[in-house]
Amino acid sequence: MEKRRILIVDNNDELRALLATVLGKLGHEVVVTVERDEALARNDLDQFDLVISDLTDAEVNGQPIGDLQRKALVTAVNSTGSAIIKAFKLGASKYVRSAYDTNELREIVEQTLSYRLRYVDDPSLLPHLHEKIEFELPSDLSLMNGVLEYLQERVSKLGLIKPERSNLFVALDEAFVNAVKHGNKNDPSKLLKITAELSAKEACFTVEDEGEGFDYRTIPDPCDPANLFRTSGRGVLLIYNIMDEVEYNAQGNRVKMVKRPETPGETQLVDSNTPDDKHV
Repeated sequence: MEKRRILIVDNNDELRALLATVLGKLGHEVVVTVERDEALARNDLDQFDLVISDLTDAEVNGQPIGDLQRKALVTAVNSTGSAIIKAFKLGASKYVRSAYDTNELREIVEQTLSYRLRYVDDPSLLPHLHEKIEFELPSDLSLMNGVLEYLQERVSKLGLIKPERSNLFVALDEAFVNAVKHGNKNDPSKLLKITAELSAKEACFTVEDEGEGFDYRTIPDPCDPANLFRTSGRGVLLIYNIMDEVEYNAQGNRVKMVKRPETPGETQLVDSNTPDDKHV
């Protein structure tokens, strides 16, 4: 197994130390810091194979907040009703530039997510929580199971779904498979970017590949149940029927999916081919 350089940026002292120990025991070189600015100031960021961070940019009521302000929000929420921002990013973009062992990366991803899930949220704070989660991973379906389970666990924790009867896992799995197989053509040198913005009101997921995209307007009518039996485009149809809102960018290589608390309703199809659409 190749020795990897991993950067951990986390203001939770216990979790930071635990991850450093666990990943270090796997044989990797682990660098840790609590300050986001200190991490960004490093002149060797491009030398890290993996970056694990809970200090991505976040905003409260449109105003940027710093790391110390984020800590203050947790203590102030009960008296002020302010939103609590949690941010987590796991990026392995450097892996796509060199040969890597799939089992090695999967073990790192799953270990990291497993330990993060062990930290229990204060139930009284959950109604105020807004969480942003980002993944940048090689196009490899073997990496996706841990990501799927982590996202479903976080959505369940916020009370948006009941895992035993939700098809959210199915919709996300279909989106990941489409992006890896049809978007990036199973090319591990291309990235899959997954973003989740979660709150007690809704869960918004964005999945973007580096492929050429497709014309989403050619999808058979997703509101017609008969189309679920079609072989072509079945995954996309499932997504439309499970999610409350689905939107593709004009190129067709980025899909945004919204899931709200479980209430009957028809999926809203959003025409992304508008002046407001911005492809990144």
